[in-house]
Amino acid sequence: MKHAFSILTFLGLIASISNLSAHEQIELTIEEQRAEKAQQAMPMLNDFFDWSDLKAKWSKVRDFAIAQRAMNQVGDELWQYSKQKAQSGEIVDDRPLYWTRLAIHSFIKSSKHHFTLTELESLLEVFEESSRGYSDMGYVKKTDKRILLTGFDPFLLDRNLKQSNPSGLAALLLDGTVIEYNQDGKKITAELNTAMVPVRYKDFEQGEIESLLAPYYALNSVDMIATISMGRSDFDLEHFPGLRRSATAPDNVNVYTGANKTNPLVPSLLSAPLEGDEFVLFSLPYQAMMKAKGQYKINDNRGVTILESGKAEDITANDLTELSDKVSVQGGGGGYLSNEISYRSIVLRNRLGSTIPTGHIHTPRISGFDAEVNQKIISQIEAMLVEALAEI
Repeated sequence: MKHAFSILTFLGLIASISNLSAHEQIELTIEEQRAEKAQQAMPMLNDFFDWSDLKAKWSKVRDFAIAQRAMNQVGDELWQYSKQKAQSGEIVDDRPLYWTRLAIHSFIKSSKHHFTLTELESLLEVFEESSRGYSDMGYVKKTDKRILLTGFDPFLLDRNLKQSNPSGLAALLLDGTVIEYNQDGKKITAELNTAMVPVRYKDFEQGEIESLLAPYYALNSVDMIATISMGRSDFDLEHFPGLRRSATAPDNVNVYTGANKTNPLVPSLLSAPLEGDEFVLFSLPYQAMMKAKGQYKINDNRGVTILESGKAEDITANDLTELSDKVSVQGGGGGYLSNEISYRSIVLRNRLGSTIPTGHIHTPRISGFDAEVNQKIISQIEAMLVEALAEI
């Protein structure tokens, strides 16, 4: 791939730069260590994105500001390139973006450089955010409505290294697109904007979701926010997200929380316990969304799990008042980060006094990768969003 503006053109200005601290190694995370194995298992990853300029010039970069601009640029180019490949139909797959991001992470950590540990971590964060679409979230098209969506990285990769995530592919396929609702002479258009969220407990605890969404809630600057993840056999619209974690599964860096269904734990936000009710109510226009046509059933999921006499009990609630005195084990979205992103976004919305309809869409689960099934899932997500335009 030829970059319109060579990633590190300005890195050739290295002669005039100041000397900074010498090379400090950062240990690769479990997630980053998987990248080499993934490249062997999925050869198409190796030629997906050309970042040879970065490889050739990185060891010569000494100026932090130049390095920061370069990392932002290569991250944005990776995001834009991945979207273009998906939306053109060339590679309808979320995995190349995920694994290329990790390969670049590993290279930056393992190669000779001239930055302190703190500086290097900051540079990696710049790259992380731009490669997830966080710096590409402006609305630029003249439409009636604006919708913000988030997808997730693949996860549980020690079980299946080749696992895809339809929600991540939805983020690539739908970002920057315009949808249109037409019925009885009524026409409504909306621009979609997306971002890709990591499957890591630490990022959530450091406030990544709150930082990402707070500007939209504070200004009421979009018309709907839907978080999306891979779930069960059908589509589930998660009516009652819960406060606590109870999943025993690890995140993508193999962190276990120690929570389970008899010991559900409150997550943290910036080193303090996350504050909020045990259950909250979503506000998506679910009745309209359930009209969307497609291969899969769309459920208004009101099922949750509560802690009753020290045991987990599954119940179905008609409204939030029925849950007011209950201890959450699982929200509708489960006890993992799918539920948590929904809970955090709704609590943030409510605290900031926003009126933006907000909630979570669980997609059908896939095993490994299936381009045809992924396409059907994403077509139905788009159909749900189109139906939502009638009510937002």
